[in-house]
Amino acid sequence: MDSNVPSCDLYVSAMLLSAAGDALGYRNQLWEYCKSGPQIHRELEELGGLQNITASLPDWPVSDDTVLHLATGESLATGKLNEDLYHELASKYVTAMSDMEGRKPGPTSILGTSQLRPGEPGGYKIPFNPSATGCGAAMRAMCIGLRFPRPSELSLLVAVSVESGKMTHNHPTGYLGSLASALFTSLSVQGVPLEQWGVRLLENLPLARDYVRSTETDAAPHFAAWDYFRECWERYLAERGLSQGSGPARFPSLYGAAERDAEYGRWSLDGWAGRSGHDAPMIAYDALLGAGDSWAELCSRSMFHGGDSDSTGVIAGCCWGAMHGSAGVPTGNYSELEYRARLENVARCLHKLAWGKH
Repeated sequence: MDSNVPSCDLYVSAMLLSAAGDALGYRNQLWEYCKSGPQIHRELEELGGLQNITASLPDWPVSDDTVLHLATGESLATGKLNEDLYHELASKYVTAMSDMEGRKPGPTSILGTSQLRPGEPGGYKIPFNPSATGCGAAMRAMCIGLRFPRPSELSLLVAVSVESGKMTHNHPTGYLGSLASALFTSLSVQGVPLEQWGVRLLENLPLARDYVRSTETDAAPHFAAWDYFRECWERYLAERGLSQGSGPARFPSLYGAAERDAEYGRWSLDGWAGRSGHDAPMIAYDALLGAGDSWAELCSRSMFHGGDSDSTGVIAGCCWGAMHGSAGVPTGNYSELEYRARLENVARCLHKLAWGKH
């Protein structure tokens, strides 16, 4: 893999299409909180379809997902590592919370960032939270896979994704979602077949467990809550026929917007599909498996459903961009995005850090 350097354009597409997935799935709160995928698809048709959407202010802002993803990316772009990086992440997450007007940040992210004390000894750590199962860590971690894309950097990817996730979502269901998003993005960059991703995630959960054991003074509550994430993914992979890491994936014979709403809801922790750390990356992965190289199909499956559609869209969009670039994507979906310049700058910085010596 080290001799096969991806283009900087792919990194730019990954960052831009992650934000596009966020803005499209969010639709300024209208679609994130719509519980009906068929209704969203009808409204999309009334707008003239995906081709007719220019995702720009004021109607298509990015949500808290992209603001926090940028915070992760801009922290990584400093080139810092280890505790210096963790304090940088904590600082930028705290700062990002001042840019949340109209973006609907989750209560766990608000609580977690209020507990961070960047710059103080251990100030990037917060207490274990038995209810921190949401997707707020998963939705901002994709760019960790852009920074540490190679198999030789897996231990770094695990450490950074877990630590960054724990800064707000200090519960395995929450921070293992961060690992999933980061790992899937790195596998996108590596060109690993999609059918292998879920098994790769399960294979790397013991590395995360070992990391938590070695860094937590009291790991018992983490391990008491550990198995839910793994068991959900094992069930999903069995249903899709991917437990051995080979495909093709098996989908229900009827799998339109209504059927997907029901299926996604069945995977959820509390009835809101994509709301949690285990199922936000799961829905994104399911959409990637079913979409192939079609951006429109990816949007249909990952961004236009009756769940937490911006959080699933931001993950799916990033992975799709890292694999396919912007080919076939309506220019308006990404050309006038809020914070486009910052997204592009982060992409270029991460590409240089990851691949500048190769």
